[in-house]
Parts: sequence; C-alpha cells; structure tokens
Amino acid sequence: MKKIVTFGEVLLRLSKPDDLRLAQGRTFNGNYGGSEANAAVSLATLGNQVEYVSRIPDNAIGRACAMRLREYGLRLNHVVWGGERLGTYYFEGSAAMRNSHVVYDRSGSSFYTMAPGMIDWRTVFQDAAIFHCSGITCALSASAAAATMEGVRIAEEMGVTIACDINYRKNLWHYGADAHETLKELASHADIIFGDQGEYEVVTGLPRVPFNATDSQAVIDRKAFSHYLRAVHEQLPKCKKMVLACRNQLTSSHHTLTGMLLSSDDTSPSETPSLFTTRIYDINPVIDPMGVGDAFMAAFLHAYSHWGDDNQRCLDFSLAASALKNSVTGDFNLVTESEIESVMNDDCSQDDLWELQ
Repeated sequence: MKKIVTFGEVLLRLSKPDDLRLAQGRTFNGNYGGSEANAAVSLATLGNQVEYVSRIPDNAIGRACAMRLREYGLRLNHVVWGGERLGTYYFEGSAAMRNSHVVYDRSGSSFYTMAPGMIDWRTVFQDAAIFHCSGITCALSASAAAATMEGVRIAEEMGVTIACDINYRKNLWHYGADAHETLKELASHADIIFGDQGEYEVVTGLPRVPFNATDSQAVIDRKAFSHYLRAVHEQLPKCKKMVLACRNQLTSSHHTLTGMLLSSDDTSPSETPSLFTTRIYDINPVIDPMGVGDAFMAAFLHAYSHWGDDNQRCLDFSLAASALKNSVTGDFNLVTESEIESVMNDDCSQDDLWELQ
C-alpha cells in the first residue's frame, strides 16, 4: 500500500465546556486538531498508511501532541522539530441562534516559521500516492506558503497525485498576500480539489450557486451546479476530481448537507466533465461541526485510493463520513469504514447514527 502524505499545522484547541462563552467560566477543555491533522487522523482511522509532515516544538507540549497523533496511527518520520511553541485556537461553540466563534493564536508558532528547505520532500514522497495540502498553510506566513509550494512542485515533478483543500480562513490572511491569487496558484497544481461554495468563489471569483435545502427531500438544481463547476474547471483544467460541499445551517444544531463531484478522469479532453450528485442529509442535532469538511476530504481520498473512478460510490461514501462527523465531539472523525457504509446504505437508524458520539 502506498502512503498518503499530509502537510499542515497541528493545533491545541481550547474550548469552553457546555455552551459557555469564552468570557465565562474558569476552565477550558483541551484537544488537538487542525484541518490537515484532522484529515490525517481520519485517513489513518480508515486504515490508510499516513505520513503526517509538520513542524512541532521540541518541548513537553509538542511531545505530548506527537504522542497523541501516534496513538491514532500517524507516522511522524518527517516532522521537523523546532520553533518556540505549538499554535493554539480558542473555540466557542454555537448555541440556538448564536454562531460559533474562533480566536486564533498562531503567529510565531513553530509552523508559522516553517520555511523552504526544512523538509526533504523527495524522501518524503518516496512510495507516496497522494500529497494532501491546504490553503491554511498558505495563509499563515510567507515562509509557510513558500514551503507549501515547494512541496507541491516537487510532488508534481515526482508524479504524486496532489489533493488540495482550499480551506479559506479569512481571519488568517495578515502577511500581505492576496488570498485569491495565492489559493488559485495552489489549486492550479491540484489533481483533486475540495471546498465549499464560498471557497470556490474566493479562488475563481465566480458567484456561488445557493444551497437552501431545509430537509432531506429538497431538490438540487443540477443544471446550475453543473454549469458552475464546469466554469470552475475551465479555470483549473489540471483538476481531475472537483468536490463541492454544500451546507445550509438552519440553526446552530440543525444543518442540511450534501456534496457534488465533477470528474474529468472518465472523459476525453474533447468531452464535457461529468457531474455526480448525492443525497441530502438532514442533521439534527449537530453535536460538533468542527472538522466536517476535513472528514469529507479525507473520506474522498480514502475512497479514491480504493475505488478509483467509481465516482458515485466515492461521493456517497465521502458525504456519509462528513455527516457522521457532526456526531463526534472534537476535531477528529473517529468512525470506521463499516460505520460510514452503514449510513451510506441506510443500514442504521438516525438514533444509531447519533450513538456514535
């Protein structure tokens, strides 16, 4: 089995218990997370060989973090040890009509000061099938962005499939780079792209198609989404699999979720890429929405690695995994392939689904 390489910053997540605001109470719950680490743990939980590449401080907190990642089956052979501290973020959960709130504390972290030349990418990519990277690393600092693009270009040169999660975080872009230009450059090298409606809009400048489903019986405007994703593909022609996640937040604990896939792998250059759609999940209650997109991306990479161009199965599996993540507290989607397939195939009830929390 060839490995999947993931690259990004692992963070310490500090959150308030219950529904307290950040200004309330005197205690925080601590968990490790971060988009790329979330995807890596999901992939390992699904049985993949995963090499997680990052920069982690060589202190007690950094070593504790690495210990936790290894517990989930990640290989850390190419982690760069150094820097001053682990990045953190403070999370205030949503409640009723109040949205969730995140405060980042990443400036000056070990990964923030990541730079080109720190990672021996050619050694990292030996026996690698996929390189998973994220727009978040390009948002942190100029040096982290340069290190990301260094990895992308070497992966491309070595024939490794590049999977890009757009992961636009507007609160992170402080060092002067233009998010649109930087993320479009990153995405232009990708064979697989994942994002939600707003993220594709940032990359391409094309206005999103609304997703307003209020329940699982809503009808998707396939024509509008097909036209949209094909227009995106014209801007990013290297991409073979373009995955779009659509979420409608009805309340803080009631979401609808679906996904679409535009595939050009199974068409000739003169043919129009094929659009695949899937069901809508009506998720109520949402236990923890953090990492839902990461779960979608990871499940798609797992599915693609195992089932290739069975596009409908890959999309159905990925959406079911993402829906299940809403039932799991914390950043990591700790569900198995059999649990995902049970939901995908309607083999379990809604009550069974939420018992996974």
